[in-house]
Amino acid sequence: MARPAKGSTSDIAFDATLRAAAPYQLQRKKQRQKVAFAILPSDLQRKVRIRKAANLILFVVDASWSMAVAERMSATKGAILSLLTDAYQHRDRVGLVVFQKDRALTVLTPTNSIQLARQALADIPVGGKTPLSAGLSLAYDIFQKERIIHTDVLPLMILLTDGAGNVSMGNLPPQEEAHRVADKIQQAGIRSIVINMEHAAFDQGLANALAEHLGGPCYTLHELKADHLYHAVRQELNDGG
Repeated sequence: MARPAKGSTSDIAFDATLRAAAPYQLQRKKQRQKVAFAILPSDLQRKVRIRKAANLILFVVDASWSMAVAERMSATKGAILSLLTDAYQHRDRVGLVVFQKDRALTVLTPTNSIQLARQALADIPVGGKTPLSAGLSLAYDIFQKERIIHTDVLPLMILLTDGAGNVSMGNLPPQEEAHRVADKIQQAGIRSIVINMEHAAFDQGLANALAEHLGGPCYTLHELKADHLYHAVRQELNDGG
């Protein structure tokens, strides 16, 4: 893309300048006595460089005690490292928040460094109760801070949960509190997808209800493996432009 240079002579788009000057060559016979192709300052076109906005992909993972916690963490780690392998092409950054016991922790501050990610992901705390609203609240804070630093960032939250919280930050019941934080995330324009971690035989629709508050889809992966999670995230990024 190009637009009129308006006096600027930096970053000239030569092909666009030639196209702008071409219709006037017959009128410029006098100038063309000295040059084969006459270009005037009014013809100059400057390149318009379109910079693709980078994605900020934040995994928010329930690390409370369950039979599948090891599988969940293994898939998340693998997906994060795969996305970071892509990061140099897309300028994306990836982070990880886990919630367990009575708190949420930033395990991986948003980065595009595979080395930093490997170090941070080596030892992740697991077990305890499920402070879902604390995890969502920390994710919201991270996105808001990142938006101040990187104003054109495209936020995407990947939430791995069964949708059931049992620890509150305040006086509200855990589920209501989580839904209120989810509403705030949607209102802030943060895209989200929920990966439903509940076993199909016991699913009460809690993950789907949470996804509705977040304004995003809820997926149940056929198998929770790193490549399946990675492809689900990459498809969402592609669909989101």
